[in-house]
Amino acid sequence: MLRTLLCLSIAVLACAADWTVGWKSASEQAAKANKPILADFTGSDWCGWCIKLKKEVFNTPEFAAWAKDNVILLEVDFPRTSALPKAQQVENQAMADKYKIEGFPTILLLSANGKVLGRLGYEAGGPSVWIPSAQKLIPTRK
Repeated sequence: MLRTLLCLSIAVLACAADWTVGWKSASEQAAKANKPILADFTGSDWCGWCIKLKKEVFNTPEFAAWAKDNVILLEVDFPRTSALPKAQQVENQAMADKYKIEGFPTILLLSANGKVLGRLGYEAGGPSVWIPSAQKLIPTRK
């Protein structure tokens, strides 16, 4: 039983997408890779729809594979039960103000310089529905 749980844990971690924290790092990676940024404005520990989106889409191997090839992932979190470093709280709030985030989850596709390419939220149906919706917002790369 323990061995099975350990194997499952390793498998989940192996397929987890690699989320960046911090605009500077995300924008530098996006510019270097010529990819847009997928910014997840989330209340990771309290927002029911955010938790559902993460479970149904973001934590799947399909999403991890798609994201690796198509976007730089940026988490802009507003947790209630855990504290972010003060500088991160300030940066996240500034981003929420700049992009007029009014609810969670809000997913923005952004260029490396911060231009909004599109806006998404929760969409039922898992990765097979959510990924094509996101893909439509991504400009063709040169």
